[in-house]
Amino acid sequence: QVKLVESGGGLVQAGGSLRLSCAASGRTFSTYVQGWFRQAPGKEREFVAAINWNGFTRHADSVKGRFTISRDNAKDTVYLQMNSLKPEDTAVYYCAADPRGVIKLREYDYDYWGQGTQVTVSP
Repeated sequence: QVKLVESGGGLVQAGGSLRLSCAASGRTFSTYVQGWFRQAPGKEREFVAAINWNGFTRHADSVKGRFTISRDNAKDTVYLQMNSLKPEDTAVYYCAADPRGVIKLREYDYDYWGQGTQVTVSP
């Protein structure tokens, strides 16, 4: 059974940092695209970042220069380092995996999802 489990969320002041982790199990994810999405209250889920099997990355314009996605294929884990956090980054953050190998930005392109982790940034 495929499972993605996020961790690392929490409450942080504006300007602070958090690192999210997403551990995958159930199969080998080294060839999958792994991504992060987020959903703020009353808003649709949006793309944050994604990384493919050889380390190529995409980041949403709203997080470029502040967030960095990375992965450790030996651990089947993807990370999201979030620096210079802003109150508008407050959301539930979800990790996702797509077996097709090409980075996509739409949530319905991803087959597997974690349960989400809350990130709250106070002013």
